[in-house]
Amino acid sequence: MSRLFPSLVLLLAATAACSANTEEIGAVDTVFKLIGPDHKIVVEAYDDPSVQGVTCYISRAKTGGVKGALGLAEDKSEASIACRQVGPITVPKPIKAQEEIFSERTSLIFKRLRIVRMVDAKRHALVYLTYSDRVIEGSPQNSVTAVAVDRATLIPLR
Repeated sequence: MSRLFPSLVLLLAATAACSANTEEIGAVDTVFKLIGPDHKIVVEAYDDPSVQGVTCYISRAKTGGVKGALGLAEDKSEASIACRQVGPITVPKPIKAQEEIFSERTSLIFKRLRIVRMVDAKRHALVYLTYSDRVIEGSPQNSVTAVAVDRATLIPLR
C-alpha cells in the first residue's frame, strides 16, 4: 500500500496538469451529493493552440461524490462543443489538415475527452470535433462545430 500511494498522487497531479490550458467558465449542479461535490455540468474554454482568435467552449458532465472528489470517478461520455472567433484569426505556422488539439482524462486510467481540429480547405473553415474514447471501447457520442475563416486569411497546411 505504501508504494501505491506515491504513484496515485503522481497520477492525480499529472491529470491536473493536463487541464492547465483550460478555463472553467461556469457550472450548474445536477445532483446533490451529501458527501463530496455535487454532480454537475461544467462549461470550459479551450483556446486553439495553433490558431489565434479561436476559442472552443465545451460543456460536459463531471461526476461528484467521494469518487469525484478523489479523482477516481469516471465522467460521462456526453459533451457538446461550440467554437467561435473571439478575435482576428491568424495561423502563424502551418497546421495539419487534421490534428488533435486537446486531450484530457475523464477517468483515472482508461477514458479521455478529445478535441480534433480539421481544415475544410474547400469552404475555408476550421471544423472542431469533440468525442470521448476508451482504451477498450469508445463512445460514438460526439459533437461538431465549425468556424468560417475569412478568405483573405491564409490557412497554411503542412
